[in-house]
Formats: sequence, C-alpha cells, structure tokens
Amino acid sequence: MKIQIKNSRKCYNLCGDDTMKLLFKQRFFSWFDRYDIYDESGQIIYQVEGRLSWGHKLVIYDQNGNEVGNVLEKVMTLLPKFEIYKNNEYIGCLSKELSFFTPHYHIDYNGWHIDGTLTEWNYTIVDENYDTVAIIRKEIFNLTDTYVIDVKDPENALDALMFVLAIDAEKCSRNKRQNY
Repeated sequence: MKIQIKNSRKCYNLCGDDTMKLLFKQRFFSWFDRYDIYDESGQIIYQVEGRLSWGHKLVIYDQNGNEVGNVLEKVMTLLPKFEIYKNNEYIGCLSKELSFFTPHYHIDYNGWHIDGTLTEWNYTIVDENYDTVAIIRKEIFNLTDTYVIDVKDPENALDALMFVLAIDAEKCSRNKRQNY
C-alpha cells in the first residue's frame, strides 16, 4: 500500500506492509466526547471518553478497559496546548503554532511536527527528518467526526492517536469560542 500526500515542504510517502490503519469515530449520542477507535478488521482497539474538567480531558482505554493514555488541555495559554500522557507518564505537549492559512502544530515528542491542509481535514505527522509517521484524513460524509489514521509503525499508533485527539479537541474548543 502506498499513500502520498503533497505538502508545501515535501512530498510524504507512507509505504510498507507494517502500516497500521485506525478509524477514529465519534459516537453519535454522547453527553461528553466519546470515541471508538477501530482497527482495519473493524474491532474496537481503543475507547476514548471525555471527563468533566476545566478544559478538555480525554481518557483512552485499551480493548480490555485499561487506561492507557490521557490528553489534557492546558488552560490560560495564549495558543492552545495539550499535554499527552501514556500509562500515566508525560510523553509530550502539542501546541498550536501561529500560522495563517494552514494549521501547524509543534509536538515536543520525538521531534514530531504536524502540518494540516487549509480545510483542516487532512494532517501529516512527520519526524525531524520529514519521514512520515502518520497520515490523518477526515471523512466528510459522516454524521459524526470520523478520521482515518494511517500509521507507518504500529508502535506509534497510540501516540499518533493521542495527538489527533488533541487536534480534534483544539478545533472543538475554537468552534465553541467562535459561537460566543
């Protein structure tokens, strides 16, 4: 399988048999943010639940119901920031960068960086060498937010998922602020 996305900086390729595909789908009826994350065979491998807090707080559970990660929004910051925890250990922070037409996010984790498209439907996570870590595509003809995440190395799947959750939470917060 070969996926190619053009970006202003470089052309990214995601190839190989080890590529893992995740489907991130928000539940239709839920009081707080709730997502099911499916693998290619349609099995739920992660569940995400929003918790009541000041700012977004998302808790990620594996298929056995064990808590494996957290995405916590830092409040009172100039630009949006989200702290990411894996197995209760801090792994990094996603912060939105000031940009004019396309969204850019800095991650203080493994030298990763995220670039988005003007529509904010597609994103690419790259490392410091501009090697593709993951490609994220939003499916637009669904009743709820639905993303497809192609991860080059399955070992990075949970990490990439948590950064995608942070981006989705940032967009949700921004939309709520614009409606006031």
